[in-house]
Amino acid sequence: MSTHQFQPDLPPPANTVGVIGWLRRNLFNNVANSIVTLILGYFAFIGLWGALQWAVLDADWVGSTRDDCSRVGACWVFISVRWDQFMFGFYPQAELWRPQLFYATLAIFTVLLAYENTPKRTWIWLFFVNVYPFLAAGLLYGGVFGLDVVETHKWGGLLVTLIIALVGIVVSLPIGVALALGRRSDMPIIRSICTVYIEVWRGVPLITVLFMASVMLPLFLSEGSETNKLIRALIGVVLFSSAYMAEVVRGGLQAIPKGQYEAADALGLSYWKKMGLIILPQALKISIPSIVNTFIGLFKDTSLVLIIGMFDVLGIGQAANTDPQWLGFATESYVFVALVFWVFCFGMSRYSIWLENKLHTGHKR
Repeated sequence: MSTHQFQPDLPPPANTVGVIGWLRRNLFNNVANSIVTLILGYFAFIGLWGALQWAVLDADWVGSTRDDCSRVGACWVFISVRWDQFMFGFYPQAELWRPQLFYATLAIFTVLLAYENTPKRTWIWLFFVNVYPFLAAGLLYGGVFGLDVVETHKWGGLLVTLIIALVGIVVSLPIGVALALGRRSDMPIIRSICTVYIEVWRGVPLITVLFMASVMLPLFLSEGSETNKLIRALIGVVLFSSAYMAEVVRGGLQAIPKGQYEAADALGLSYWKKMGLIILPQALKISIPSIVNTFIGLFKDTSLVLIIGMFDVLGIGQAANTDPQWLGFATESYVFVALVFWVFCFGMSRYSIWLENKLHTGHKR
C-alpha cells in the first residue's frame, strides 16, 4: 500500500507579488485603468522631468553674483549667498557660532530623545524641558558668561521659526492637557473658566492674537516696563495653540471607555492617580495623530510673525526677493523655504507614525 506524500508549496507566480503584482492589481487590472494610468503617467513624467531639469540638471550651483546664473535653470547661487540670513537672520557675523551651537545641541537632543534605547532618557527629557531652554536663551541673547548681548530684533530666519515652534509645542501641550481636564471637571467654576478660555481663543485668528500681543499687551503693563517683541509673540502663540491642544486632548479623553474610569474608581485611586496612571496615557496615545497634526499646523503658522515685524525663514525669503541686486529669483527663494518647512513637517509626521506603531495596543484599525 503506497503512502501519499504532500509536495512542498510552490512559490506564487512572479507577476502576482511584489511591485509587478501591485501594478497589475491597482493600475493595470483592466483596459480602462491601463489607459488612464498610461495617460496620467505620461503627464507626470513630463512634469517631473521638467522640474528635475530646472532644479538640478540645468541649475547653477556655484558663484557669488547674479552674473553666475545662466537663467536656464534654477539659480541656487542666490540661496548660497543668502544662506546665513536664511539660517540666522541678521545675527552678527562674529557671533554666528552661538546659533550654530544651538542648532548642534538641539539636533543632539532630538536624536537622543527619539532613540528608544538611549540611557537615562527620562533624565535627558527633564533636562531638555526644564534647563536647556534657559541655557539656550542665555547663549543666543547673551549678557551672561561674558557673551555680548544680541537683541532679538537681529534674530531671524530658521532660528526664529524653530524657537517659536519649539516653545509653542513644548509649552502648549501641558497647558492643553490641563485645560482639557478642567473642561471635563465636575467643579462648575473650573469647567466654566476652561470652556470660556478655549472658546474665546479658538474663535480668534492667530493674526489677531499676534497683533494684540505685539500692540495691545504693552498697554496693560506698568509704565517703564518693556516686553521683548519675541516674548510677546511666544506668549500669543502659546495661548492660542493651547486652546486647540485642549480640544484634541479632550477628544482623546472622551474616547476612553467608561469602564476604564469605573475600574480606576473601584481600585480606590485618587483623581490625579487615576488620570496620570490610567486615563491620560491612553488618551494621549489615541490622540497622537491629532496632536502631531496640531504641531505641524503650529510650525507652519510661525510664518505669520512677519506681520508684526519679525523675520522668520519665510520673511527672510521675502526680504531677499526685494534686493535690487537679486531681483527675479523669487521662485528659488520660495522653493527653498517650502523645502525647509516640508523637511521638518515630514519628519514630525514620520515620527508620529513610528510612535503610533510602537504604542499600538489594539485601537488602531
